[in-house]
Amino acid sequence: MDVLKIATAGSVDDGKSTLIGRLLYDTKSLTSDKLEAIEKKSKQLGYDYLDFSLATDGLVAEREQGITIDVAHIYFSTANKSYIIADTPGHVEYTRNMVTGASTSQAAIVLIDARKGVIEQTNRHFFINNLLRIKTVIVAINKMDLVDFSEERYNEIKSEFEVLMSKRDYQDQNITFIPVSALKGDNVVNKSDNTPWYTGETLLEHLENINQKDVFNAGTPRFPVQYVIRPKTEEFHDFRGYAGKVYGGELSVGDDVVILPSQTKSKIKEIHFYNQKVETASRRSSVLITLEDDVNISRGDMIVKSNDLPVVDKQFTATISWMDSQNLTAGNKYVIQHGVNKVLAKVNAINHKINPDYSGIDDSVSALGMNDIASVTFKLNKPVFYDAFKDHRTNGSFIIIDSKSNNTVGAGFIQ
Repeated sequence: MDVLKIATAGSVDDGKSTLIGRLLYDTKSLTSDKLEAIEKKSKQLGYDYLDFSLATDGLVAEREQGITIDVAHIYFSTANKSYIIADTPGHVEYTRNMVTGASTSQAAIVLIDARKGVIEQTNRHFFINNLLRIKTVIVAINKMDLVDFSEERYNEIKSEFEVLMSKRDYQDQNITFIPVSALKGDNVVNKSDNTPWYTGETLLEHLENINQKDVFNAGTPRFPVQYVIRPKTEEFHDFRGYAGKVYGGELSVGDDVVILPSQTKSKIKEIHFYNQKVETASRRSSVLITLEDDVNISRGDMIVKSNDLPVVDKQFTATISWMDSQNLTAGNKYVIQHGVNKVLAKVNAINHKINPDYSGIDDSVSALGMNDIASVTFKLNKPVFYDAFKDHRTNGSFIIIDSKSNNTVGAGFIQ
């Protein structure tokens, strides 16, 4: 079954958790004990309705304040597809949490309060979706019940968002607008009689009809080696295969390939998918590859087509999202993990800070604080083989690790 990973985004009280709870409720994905707990808590709080946000807000502080603080991952399935939803917080101070939740997502739901329209946080959240190259974006204009399901108000907000769309640099996004009421359930799973002027799909219908292949950014094939398979048994005495996942494109038997960083050349002999041989490994498939030549390959090496090489360099510039309470300054040293490879890196320069509300850049900064987004140049102690993030989402991204605490302190997207 296909699995679709979705990130939610929206300002405080826009109804993200309620929307997800409504999805779970209307698809009958809530267990009976969870539903009983929601009913009981809603009565205790004096509500005359079910507070579906209780289905996702798991921290005590979240339930007390009625806000989302940490990223919660919610799982549910329909007959056609499985879903993993990252319910991310809307506060400015939790920008790093949203980047974390969206970094592995293939689609995003941006919520807008129909009463407020497009606000600063909307700009910020759309900027992050643009930065992370989220290809499928659903703009859910929520709380339509509080504006009397006004078509005029819906069109006003749609026009405001289209102005925001004109500022993006990633033009391949598929953006869909849906008017909803998460609390009442209008156009979430079931079509609403309150919006006869809206002829599009409900939120779930749209999610169900998303083509899985369309959510991945097509690039060039990259095969980072995760593990070298050497059974050393009588049956497979000389067998040597390389296990990993194909990113960005396809690899086929007979392809001329280059192994990085050694630059050794060979040709794909066989491709094994579980217990069968296949002629082509499609992108996102986990396979085992054998080569015509007995070459030296280790974990962390990369197999690529000989006519389509990535950049191999000991320096790059990247847009980073800083996530640590300790500031990043020029000269600081960290460990960068790019794929399965870890390299020592020094911050060569902070080029400029990027304002995620589309208000421009600040080139006067000398340090980055928590939740800052900036362009930073790194120097590495050994070469890595990378692509620009805009061309290859997997091979163009990395994480930054503090070598002393071993904490992940930032995420980066190579320019």
